[in-house]
Amino acid sequence: MESSRLVGGRLLRRGYTTGSCAAAAAGAAAWMLLNQAARDRYPLVTPKGIELRLKVENPQFSVDKASCAVRKDESDDPDVTKGIAVYAELTRRESGVFIEGGKGVGRVTRPGLDQPVGNAAINSTPRMMIQKECEAVARESGYTGGFSVLVSIPQGEELASRTFNPKAGIIGGISVLGTTGIVEPMSEAAYADSLRVEMHQLFAVGKRELLITVGNFAEAFARDHLLLSMESQVKCSNFIGAAFSSAVETGFKKALLIGHIGKLVKLGIGIFNTHSSHGDGRMETLISCALSAGGELPLLRAIADCVSTDAALDRLREAGLLDKTMGILGQRIEENLNRYAGSSIEAAFVCFAKTSSKPAASTEKQGEVAAQSSNAAHVMEGFRL
Repeated sequence: MESSRLVGGRLLRRGYTTGSCAAAAAGAAAWMLLNQAARDRYPLVTPKGIELRLKVENPQFSVDKASCAVRKDESDDPDVTKGIAVYAELTRRESGVFIEGGKGVGRVTRPGLDQPVGNAAINSTPRMMIQKECEAVARESGYTGGFSVLVSIPQGEELASRTFNPKAGIIGGISVLGTTGIVEPMSEAAYADSLRVEMHQLFAVGKRELLITVGNFAEAFARDHLLLSMESQVKCSNFIGAAFSSAVETGFKKALLIGHIGKLVKLGIGIFNTHSSHGDGRMETLISCALSAGGELPLLRAIADCVSTDAALDRLREAGLLDKTMGILGQRIEENLNRYAGSSIEAAFVCFAKTSSKPAASTEKQGEVAAQSSNAAHVMEGFRL
């Protein structure tokens, strides 16, 4: 793996996720179980296509089971899970790969998360990675049976109190996460510097309208659903405020922000760094908007019990208040965005939700739009293909 990348003139280390740790530990344990030998490294290709060779710790095996750990590296973006050991213990079964959570892995107790209620909080991508590694080792070893995989994180229960897991309904430990398998360095100052460099480069080639996306999902939504040109795009991650500050400083005339409601709802109460460490407030914001839209106490309580913004939108839709509530939220986001960005740039946003029902505000090409600013359509014209 390329262990670092240049961000704003600083060399910052990449890391790997708890999902990568679990997959590598499971693969190594499977190999030890089938080959009855220890190993000190395990090769893993992440969903992002990056090759890792991860150190295997505490290898133990017998004819009946094998276990080992892989320690998490959080890169230059400190996190409570940095340095924790993720264990996998494997036993044989007739077929398939059955994955369960042990000590320190949280248990889902409320709906609306990646896993159903009752499951261990091991998300879909890590589960896929674990299964892939176990099946690959079985093929290489000529084994036609399956595996039971128990993932545990000894420090998980202690660390969970320092995360948002209890509030989200994940009890007894932390989650095994990761969609790419890689943790990118996310220093705010360094990321802001990187944004400035990207914006200056775009400005230098004549771009005056900027498309700001909040991560990979927003990029895909802008490209595939809104059919926008990506020539003037920058990714801001959680650093929405830094992105607009840099856009103003660089001299852009228009900026369109695209993001999922789980992030952009925080702009409704003026939070412009949407990382969870800077606060949550998602449900509180939606409750306030629903109250202004005429929502009654049972609805407000139902929203408070939701663990995701998408689930909260379903409650609003059932109550017939989705459109009105999203309109109020949109006004608040637009006011805060304009206040933050100032009058020297025309700022707009499109906020989407991953819902399967009728969207709050939609057009033929914007089937998942939750809320948008009144001048978004005008600003978007600068990005049409």
